[in-house]
Amino acid sequence: MITQRKVMEQLDLLKSRIGMKLVRIGKMTRAIAVQRFTANKFEVTPEQLTVLQALIDHDGMYQRQISAITLKDRPNITRIIKILEKMELVTIQPDVNGRKIHKIFITEKGRQVHAKVIPEALKLWQRTVKGVPEDELLITLRVLNKFKENLEKDLNIQI
Repeated sequence: MITQRKVMEQLDLLKSRIGMKLVRIGKMTRAIAVQRFTANKFEVTPEQLTVLQALIDHDGMYQRQISAITLKDRPNITRIIKILEKMELVTIQPDVNGRKIHKIFITEKGRQVHAKVIPEALKLWQRTVKGVPEDELLITLRVLNKFKENLEKDLNIQI
């Protein structure tokens, strides 16, 4: 049985708006990344870098897999992949099983662009966590992972 005190504690936690703070931090990070990518005249956007990073981690994925990893919908992923293909950063190859699906592979040029851009992304990460002791950062990451696990159980995205 949930006590009145427990309900009040949960309401206080809800009022702290953890979710809103996480969204705001995400939006701030993206806005700063866009500014820095533009200032450095990088060939890709932060959104495109996310797809390149997914391919660096797991090359030769289907679009639906990239969509699931990046949490971007199919039309958005299709648009990004077409742009990256036009820039010769990825290649699209038919599936060997002859189905009407394709695998996406990062090219050597894509790896070079990724290598050029990733130091700026790492600087942004270092700026984000500046002043946070490593033990607190590890606890924060564990808590955020738990949030993610809890939400993944209920996530139903079309991929």
